[in-house]
Amino acid sequence: SPLLEWGVEDCVDQGSPTLAALQLMDFNSQNSSATPVRSLLPSLHPPNPTRVRTVEQLDQRYLLVPEKVKDAYLVHLVQTFQDEHEDWSIIIFTNTCKTCQILNMMLRKFNFPSVALHSMMKQKQRFAALAKFKSSVFKILIATDVAARGLDIPTVQVVINHNTPGLPKIYIHRVGRTARAGRHGIAITLVTQYDIHLVHAIEEQIKMKLQEFSVEEQNVLKILTQVNVVRRECEIRLEATDFDEKKEINKRKQMILEGKDPDLEMQRKAELVKIKKKKLKFQSQVHQTLQERRQKQLQHRLKKRARRQKQKLAGAEK
Repeated sequence: SPLLEWGVEDCVDQGSPTLAALQLMDFNSQNSSATPVRSLLPSLHPPNPTRVRTVEQLDQRYLLVPEKVKDAYLVHLVQTFQDEHEDWSIIIFTNTCKTCQILNMMLRKFNFPSVALHSMMKQKQRFAALAKFKSSVFKILIATDVAARGLDIPTVQVVINHNTPGLPKIYIHRVGRTARAGRHGIAITLVTQYDIHLVHAIEEQIKMKLQEFSVEEQNVLKILTQVNVVRRECEIRLEATDFDEKKEINKRKQMILEGKDPDLEMQRKAELVKIKKKKLKFQSQVHQTLQERRQKQLQHRLKKRARRQKQKLAGAEK
């Protein structure tokens, strides 16, 4: 396969990652019938908070992709769902604000009706983005885990994990955004050659297997160059907006809201970095000293052995 050149052969694992449907559901928020408050109290303190329940309506899949072509697979997936089900709503989860912003810019370049939701956006912008997605003005929402916390949109048909979540509970939260209130839904996780262990951890936690989602590789290859070029253009455009600098300002604001002194926190971090560097330097010096000592001992033994051999030869000649 042409995609093997991009490193997908490293993805192949004997225990191929495969999970089936699950969802956390303590009670149905859509239930309109009156329920006594007392009967709801136990659900506030579930005996096992990590428990999961299978939901037949939720079709969970994984898609094994090389890291270098992940975005091309994402665009192909979105295009496929848009072509086949134009009225479907899609949530794409990613792990950082920057990636979230870049993916949104990228999908908009391909004329997809997408909107971003991340913590770097002002509250007013987040509310507006969410309202547009809920009202189906935009059919695609790209979100970070923090921004999507507590998100309740009953009519989401597809969840795509652009990155494999590092923790099973994050995975459960993400895929729980679809197949809600008895509706059908599909969740697809993009898994690279570096994520196999993460999928195994998810499988171990939920005692289930994901099913593989198949795509036509040739269709992905057709758009690969274009996607890579558009991605780079979006990265350059984002860099020009001082996105990283704004992120740092937001961090400082958050620290102030938490009652912390940003300068003091920065100083503490700098001190920790210094301590870490000193520790690494000391460990390196200890390692070097031990190596030198071993080298000297080895040289001493070799010289001793050479002297003995010389003496033996001299004795044999006599």
